[in-house]
Amino acid sequence: MMLCLLLILSMWVGPDEADSAQSNERRVVAHIPGDIIIGALFSVHHQPPADKVHERKCGAVREQYGIQRVEAMMHTLDRINTDQNILPNISLGCEIRDSCWHSAVALEQSIEFIRDSLVSSDEAEELCSDPSATPMRGKKPIVGLIGPGSSSVAIQVQNLLQLFNIPQIAYSATSMDLSDKSLYKYFMRVVPSDAQQARAMVDIVKRYNWSYVSAIHTEGNYGESGMEAFKDMAAKEGICIAHSGKIHSNAGEQSFDRLLERLMAHLPKARVVACFCEGMTVRNILMAMRRQGLVGEFLLIGSDGWADRYDVTDGYVREAAGGITIKLQSADVKWFDEYYLKLRPENNHRNPWFPEFWQHRFHCRLKGHPQESSKHNRTCGKRESLRQQYAQDTKMGFVINAIYSMAYGLHNMQRALCPGYQGLCDAMRPIDGATLLDFLMKTNFTGVSGEGILFDENGDSPGRYEIMNFKKMGKDYYDYINVGSWDNRGLKIDDDEIWPNKESIIKSVCSEPCDKGQIKVIRKGEVSCCWTCTPCKENEFVSDEYTCRACELGSWPTDDLTGCDLIPVEYLRWGDPEPIAAVVFACLGQMATFFVTAVFIRFRDTPVVKSSSRELCYIILAGICLGYLCTFSLIAKPHVIHCYLQRLGIGLSPAMSYSALVTKTNRIARILAGSKKKICTKKPRFMSACAQLIIAFLLILLQLSIIVALFLMEPPEVIHDYPSIRQVNLICNTTNLAVVAPLGYNCLLILSCTFYAFKTRNVPANFNEAKYIAFTMYTTCIIWLAFVPIYFGSNYKIITMCFSVSLSATVALCCMFVPKVYIILAKPERNVRSAFTTSTVVRMHVGDGKSSSAASRSSSLVNLWKRRGSTGETLSSNGKSVSWAQTERSGSRSSHLWQRLSFHIKKKENNQTAVIKPFSKTSEDHPDSVTDKTLYDLSEADERYSITYRPQTPSPISTVSQRLGAGYVEDDGRLVTVDDHPGRPQSSLMDQISCVVNRFTANITELNSMMLTPSPTHSHSTHKHTPPSPHPADPYLLPREIQMPPTLTTYAEVQPLPPVESGMGGRDGCPVHSMPHSPYPLPPPHPQTSPSLSPMRGGLITCLADSPLRRAELEEELIALTPPSPFRDSLASSSSSPISETGLCLPPVPSHPPPSPPSPRYSRLTLRNYSQSSSSL
Repeated sequence: MMLCLLLILSMWVGPDEADSAQSNERRVVAHIPGDIIIGALFSVHHQPPADKVHERKCGAVREQYGIQRVEAMMHTLDRINTDQNILPNISLGCEIRDSCWHSAVALEQSIEFIRDSLVSSDEAEELCSDPSATPMRGKKPIVGLIGPGSSSVAIQVQNLLQLFNIPQIAYSATSMDLSDKSLYKYFMRVVPSDAQQARAMVDIVKRYNWSYVSAIHTEGNYGESGMEAFKDMAAKEGICIAHSGKIHSNAGEQSFDRLLERLMAHLPKARVVACFCEGMTVRNILMAMRRQGLVGEFLLIGSDGWADRYDVTDGYVREAAGGITIKLQSADVKWFDEYYLKLRPENNHRNPWFPEFWQHRFHCRLKGHPQESSKHNRTCGKRESLRQQYAQDTKMGFVINAIYSMAYGLHNMQRALCPGYQGLCDAMRPIDGATLLDFLMKTNFTGVSGEGILFDENGDSPGRYEIMNFKKMGKDYYDYINVGSWDNRGLKIDDDEIWPNKESIIKSVCSEPCDKGQIKVIRKGEVSCCWTCTPCKENEFVSDEYTCRACELGSWPTDDLTGCDLIPVEYLRWGDPEPIAAVVFACLGQMATFFVTAVFIRFRDTPVVKSSSRELCYIILAGICLGYLCTFSLIAKPHVIHCYLQRLGIGLSPAMSYSALVTKTNRIARILAGSKKKICTKKPRFMSACAQLIIAFLLILLQLSIIVALFLMEPPEVIHDYPSIRQVNLICNTTNLAVVAPLGYNCLLILSCTFYAFKTRNVPANFNEAKYIAFTMYTTCIIWLAFVPIYFGSNYKIITMCFSVSLSATVALCCMFVPKVYIILAKPERNVRSAFTTSTVVRMHVGDGKSSSAASRSSSLVNLWKRRGSTGETLSSNGKSVSWAQTERSGSRSSHLWQRLSFHIKKKENNQTAVIKPFSKTSEDHPDSVTDKTLYDLSEADERYSITYRPQTPSPISTVSQRLGAGYVEDDGRLVTVDDHPGRPQSSLMDQISCVVNRFTANITELNSMMLTPSPTHSHSTHKHTPPSPHPADPYLLPREIQMPPTLTTYAEVQPLPPVESGMGGRDGCPVHSMPHSPYPLPPPHPQTSPSLSPMRGGLITCLADSPLRRAELEEELIALTPPSPFRDSLASSSSSPISETGLCLPPVPSHPPPSPPSPRYSRLTLRNYSQSSSSL
């Protein structure tokens, strides 16, 4: 049943594959009829080109490997059929197919053989034919196959043929793999296996006592199997291989040069090179020898791939001189030449490829022939002859011997199965392949060259080789000479022919005894008689003459290399130069830290310390101190406790400093961000000292949590570290994770602090702390950026860590604390509150503000602050800005609040901004740059709840104006004020400022239009005002209706004030009234205050206190002239915000009449919750 299915499958699949492979052309088959058909696979054409492989289109026709072998088989069968001693009365036929030297094509043709055999067999007809149908008729089956030539193709064909018990006899496949009968049972060959050739080469090497040779081979089945056999046999004979390499025949020059360099490494000992190579590989080796000038350095022993080929040595005879090669013993077949050279297209009709070959061979066309080629223009004539450039195939004798082997096998089978019968008897119908294989294995006859042909148990023929020597025969003349032979009986060679002078024999022996510290290295497959002296590694000692043994980690070989000694353990010692430098640096830094801390504690109540957020400063100092202490735990001899301290201190000390710095810079950034916002924004949160401490401790706690988690994951231990095989260090088991995780968190803090420091780089000029922080962060970033590659890229990790932590602490200490200590100790006159509160720039918003509760508009007037004692004033206007300058008094350090003020008013869509800046330069003792006084006031606000008078405070009106808004809400619109000295008459600052403002702004139309826009008045009582000023000619003193702005503060909305009528009186229209006495105690005058200011230091002046209209005007002017401050106003907007700590101080005006008693609305000012004072952040 299986046979029937296989037959049907082969009949159905075979034609389709053939058609697809041929691409519209049938495969040509040479067929000669006979009683017994023998199949053959010859490479009539070259293998398919690379782009035609998938189509299986063959290349050009071949003469020696193709046409000559086809004609050799046909002519050999003719001779056998005419020989009555072989198969009498039986004719042999053939079916020859083209393998194209390609496995796929050969398999395709083999399927055709099998299909014909199955269809033609009687058994197939009996099993598969319909009894009622006509029996199937087909070609006679092949009884055996001759070929193919390639070993790789022969292997694949044999895999198919042995399934159908078809014997195969190869004529040139020499691979050792085909000798394995368990895999290739039906394979036989008339050429010896490569193992025989390898045996012959080993015998030659052994003959001249070359016990130390190199070996190279061509990469592929031929070279690899042959060289493997050679090395195995050489090892058994005690021959050592110095170097073994392989290379492709078409490899580049560089590859061959590198191969020669490796061979040269074994000179002068290994001068003999066994080369199991193809011819072109040998030629490339000779070319490389010429390039490197190695003439006479090596003696090559070549396989049959070199043999006696002149194309290998042409041009490189001097490099090849002395070479010994092996050639398969095969003589030219004379009778074939007589037959072949007479062939012409007109007399050779049974070879279907001959016309194609003829046209290809002579580049002409056979006009009128069915296979006429259109590639050539010249018509073939009578002059063409095969004698032109003729050369017989070197394997011709083996092809003929393979055919005779098949014929003698059939002859012996016929005699055994049909005794006394001439012809085929029934016992040979059909011919059983297994039975034929048995007779073929027993075949023994004389070959075409007179040699005996027989097969061993592996189906291989005995090897017969000729030993050739390429030598110099005369001047510039080199040739091959036969110096011996090799067969299964052994080597026969003429030594005198090769070495005329016995002393000229090349030596290639094993090494001499090895030196001290060297061992004999026997490579894989080699024998112990030959070795290579190889020195032991630097950490190894000689165990015996063949073995090097490595010392364990922590030990090193002795001087005589017979054992190992322990390596002393190394760790940082206090006396080493690097630790001394680190410790001295840390000690100096620690002392400086203690000194700074002591100064800060001693002067903790001074403005310098208070304005620096002293609680956060103490945290920073603690972190700096801990950073310096890390040096001692790092340098100390590693111990478990020290390991804990190292990891704790390295991660925690920077975290403490940078967490406090992040908190401080964040607060400064939020303060400055709030100062740039417009009106009606919320006040900053978490600005108190307590909140700042909590934030800082939370950040520190996060770092501490990371360190504790790493402690649990990787508990610190003391281990031995081996940075090199000869060094042992005692260290803590700090992994990269244990370093990177805390360092990453600290880097995050540093980057955050650097970001905030960069944002606050444009802080007021007198407030330099933010700039110091920024410089600290920039320097710290540079230090840690340099630390990372040094730490992870060198072996000095501990010293690097010491200096990195100490430098970071030193930068923070020097940049942030040294300037403050300098002021405290060397410049105590600058350690005053005025140095932290003086302003030179006042930002004011002048314009419309819309309230959600009222639709009316209001305008704000610009506030001018003027110092006592001005001797002159200058007014200038350009239509858009107004400048008011006063002459500077040279004899007074604090006589002027400003020497020159300018008003720059720019109209915007909804509001205007006036900026007042100093035009004259002040002295160093009284810096005019802007400072953020709120930092200082924050620290004060947490300690006391009393108002302290300080003459340097320049802006009492700001707080009063803010309080006015709150006062109207709390006391039904009545203005509440405080008088520090009851009953003491003083001049009204507001009157003086108002007069000046009225005088130089009356003609500024745009300013008046922006600031004096009338609005509908509300019902309100109209009061009479005092008589006008004795200066009626002044055009600037005009009555105006001023409406209170609906928005009184920058961070909170208040109720709008009702409009009132305006009035003028007193000097220049400004009467003077004293204010009620302040219920708060008045501190003594500041030492720097001018004496003329002392008697008036507590009074707030109100214009026309007895006039409701003027009082309303004063209320609006107080509010309008207050410089906006988002920090102060946001806090003052609440009901708990107190008034300013200082009063306004101006000299009295005696010409004015005594003021009337103030209204009850000015009775008092309630102080609440001073921690949220307007003077704090």
